[in-house]
Order: sequence, then C-alpha cells, then structure tokens
Amino acid sequence: MDFYSGIVYNSLKIRTDLFTPIFAIARVAGWAAHILEYLEDNRIFRPSAIYKGEIDKHYIPIDQR
Repeated sequence: MDFYSGIVYNSLKIRTDLFTPIFAIARVAGWAAHILEYLEDNRIFRPSAIYKGEIDKHYIPIDQR
C-alpha cells in the first residue's frame, strides 16, 4: 500500500521528505487504538500462531522430489 501512496503523493507534488511523516500520521489512529486496547486489558494483542502442520516430517532433498 505504501508504494501506491508514494505514487499518489508524488502526483500531488508533495515533497518526498514529507512522505514518511505522512505515512506515520496515517498510522497514528491504529497505534492509539492498540495502546487503548493494551491499557484496557493490560496485555499485548498478537495474532495467534498455532502450527497445525505435520510434525516430524522427513525432509526430501529437492533433486529427489
């Protein structure tokens, strides 16, 4: 998404040294929401990462596949 935003900012004649601050300003609402969620439940919210694949699967070299 940032790639396309940069193209739009460039077409709007916005100076390139302002691209990073504009990207950051656009994310402040998300950062603030994250902090508010943390303060409400006193925990950090992370996506769950539970591996559901095969365990102890034997590796087959690529030339033998």
